[in-house]
Amino acid sequence: MIEANWDVDTLRVFLHILGAAVWVGGQVVVAALVPALRRIGPEATQAAAQQFARVAWPFFALAVLSGLWNLLEVDFEDAANSYHITLTIKLVLVVATGVAAWLHTKATDRRRIAMMGSLSGLASIGAVLVGVAL
Repeated sequence: MIEANWDVDTLRVFLHILGAAVWVGGQVVVAALVPALRRIGPEATQAAAQQFARVAWPFFALAVLSGLWNLLEVDFEDAANSYHITLTIKLVLVVATGVAAWLHTKATDRRRIAMMGSLSGLASIGAVLVGVAL
């Protein structure tokens, strides 16, 4: 018989998925809205980006903190080498998405803004994919 599992592990995983969903999903949505916002005017794009940042960064922090909590629950002695490699790749992608997003917020020219935004988005999607493999 399959039963529901309502415990602290459920909360931990839920918080991690929630943080990642808002961070990654928000990046995808904002990227899709940029062309329409540009037609309205440069101030519309900037206002949307600033509002997104107010929401996204706390959820990125939630994903990172709950991810660290997840790591505390792993028995690394029993983990296969492939798990360690996959985890390392995920951690690199998480750092890459955070750094690229931060650089995106500091960029002043459109080329760098686009490049860092794209890199952050791709790294965050990659982190989700690799996370599912874990």
